[in-house]
Amino acid sequence: MSTRTADAVIVGAGVLGASVASHLARSGHRVLVLERGAPGREGSGTTAGNLHMQAVHTKRPGQAVPLDSARFLPLQRAASDRWETLEEELETSVEVRRTGGFTIAETEEQYQELRDKHGWEAAAGIHTEILDGDAARAALPLLGPTVAAATWCDLDGYANPLKVTPAYLDSAARHGGRTVAFAPVRRITRNGDGWRVVAGRGAAERVVDTPVVVDVAGPWLGEIAALAGITLRMTPVAIQMHATVRSSATMSHLVQHIGEGLSVKQVAAGNLLIGGGWPALSMDLAGRSDTSLDSLVGNVALAVRVLPFIRDLRLLRMWAGPLAATPDEMPVIGEVPGAPGFYVAGGTYAFTFAPLWGETLRCLIEGKPPPVDVSDLGPGRLMERWGQQDNGPEQENHQDRRSKRC
Repeated sequence: MSTRTADAVIVGAGVLGASVASHLARSGHRVLVLERGAPGREGSGTTAGNLHMQAVHTKRPGQAVPLDSARFLPLQRAASDRWETLEEELETSVEVRRTGGFTIAETEEQYQELRDKHGWEAAAGIHTEILDGDAARAALPLLGPTVAAATWCDLDGYANPLKVTPAYLDSAARHGGRTVAFAPVRRITRNGDGWRVVAGRGAAERVVDTPVVVDVAGPWLGEIAALAGITLRMTPVAIQMHATVRSSATMSHLVQHIGEGLSVKQVAAGNLLIGGGWPALSMDLAGRSDTSLDSLVGNVALAVRVLPFIRDLRLLRMWAGPLAATPDEMPVIGEVPGAPGFYVAGGTYAFTFAPLWGETLRCLIEGKPPPVDVSDLGPGRLMERWGQQDNGPEQENHQDRRSKRC
């Protein structure tokens, strides 16, 4: 089998891999994207497509460790700027809708969370407005009587995930990038100063030598790293989404809950998508994860309580999708220590961060300053120390950092 060369091999053709491919190809790099299945059909094809620009709820249902909302906000601010110009860059519509969003609270404790996050958002340059329950219902009469307060952010919105990933891959292709589907990576070994990547089998086997490997394999990020002898502690999960039948245009804004797992929006086709990170029944990286009836009941009941009009809509379907999560619930991005040329990216809210992470990885690969500081988000924190101490000092240090930022 002949050996080919590339300036960069990207493992994973989800939204992150597609974004990296586009950024590198447009910068003149010879890029090859390898995908185990069909591009954009795993986590990137099952996400809600939300663009979260104000602070998000810190825990999914069942999530043990809260994410660091204050640390997220500068990243969200930078991502917001890039979504604003994305369709122009990609030369096509991906149904970006910046219609604004409400994050609601139902209790006094949650109301205090809104006030706290409002301060963090102001510091990050994200404009939000705090509304009491009556003012929130005046602004969005669809809200139910249990809503005690809300914050409004005009930057929130959504895009169509089934269009974003293909658009990025098309952009890469226009600049010489290649994507090979149904080519699972089987081996990654050192080859001089670079890497040798073997994908596919038999007549379809490909051997590629490259100085750069970018592991953006989503829930399989840890498995791909392991092929290169790199141990990263990842905690992938499967979450589920619920969609109603189509209805006339009713709600143009994204609605989220600060204290419970809920996000609701109406997409261009007229369906309402109800999510918020509720867990699937099982996590199956070899096939398809099973959906949970308990999560269906809990998620939809919460949506009906907050937005009573949903009660009259028939549920169309539900599905589960894999999510690449880390033990500290923060993104991971950067070059792996001790493995020159091997980069990883993934973790929480990857869809929102996709344009930013693509640019960031291009800068890191080219040895240029990244657009945002990601020094504390590198993969080194997921290596040896995590394996030696479960829920020990490292987790406590993360919480200490969170307190200092807040």
